[in-house]
Amino acid sequence: MTSIQSGGTALPYKNLIYESNGGVGIIKVNRPEVRNALDWETWMEFDDVLKRLHADPAARVGIITGAGDDAFIAGADVRMLKDRTPQDAIDASKKVNEILLFMESMDEPVIAAINGWALGGGCELALACDIRIAGDRAQIGQTEVRIGIMPGYGGNVRLMRLVGPGRAKEMIFTGKVLNARDAERIGLVDRVVPHERLLDEVIALAGLIAKGPAAIHIAKRSMFLAAQTSFLEALRKDSELYGEVYRTRDFMEGVTAFLEKRTPRFENR
Repeated sequence: MTSIQSGGTALPYKNLIYESNGGVGIIKVNRPEVRNALDWETWMEFDDVLKRLHADPAARVGIITGAGDDAFIAGADVRMLKDRTPQDAIDASKKVNEILLFMESMDEPVIAAINGWALGGGCELALACDIRIAGDRAQIGQTEVRIGIMPGYGGNVRLMRLVGPGRAKEMIFTGKVLNARDAERIGLVDRVVPHERLLDEVIALAGLIAKGPAAIHIAKRSMFLAAQTSFLEALRKDSELYGEVYRTRDFMEGVTAFLEKRTPRFENR
């Protein structure tokens, strides 16, 4: 794994690797023997690590990627699905939706570094991230229909909003898998980079964001709220949050630095 810089902190998990340094937290799903498929234990660890990242005052940006050289997250661990009852499925869907909604709504931007197969729940997790950058070997799809189910963790909703109803329905109804370039063409990923440089590129982007002002977190809050409300209500709330920016120390530092012709020293406050 590419390090952010030396001296960072790491948290112990069974199925995840978490490293934090320089304002950036990297979450790596570490089950390469099953292409990083998500079982329930991994989801619970993911829930915990997101809350730790959010609670860490030094953390400004998160990155999610997969261990190994083959997969981001190749869907759910199908072994855990076989014995689910309908009520089990409802409960699991609600819990994972709660986890992904937390990630989507927390102030810290989260970048998906899609380093290989991103199928099923892996695609759904990537959809809930703020920015998706794919390596050129990535393969992305909602493939649940291949085993007789449908996306259960928000994929039906987020994919349609991201790429449009027609493209989303074709992917979900057929289980079609897109290569990285096709995913970029329809707006499913924001950028494609060479596989070997993926994590370095994403860390560089995260580092750039991490050096920014508190206004970045407030802007994310505004955009999240805008997706939940009417156009007019979104504009009203956006104005209120714009005022919040002027209460931050970073606002005065940014303006002062500009007038003094120097680089600002933002503190995320």
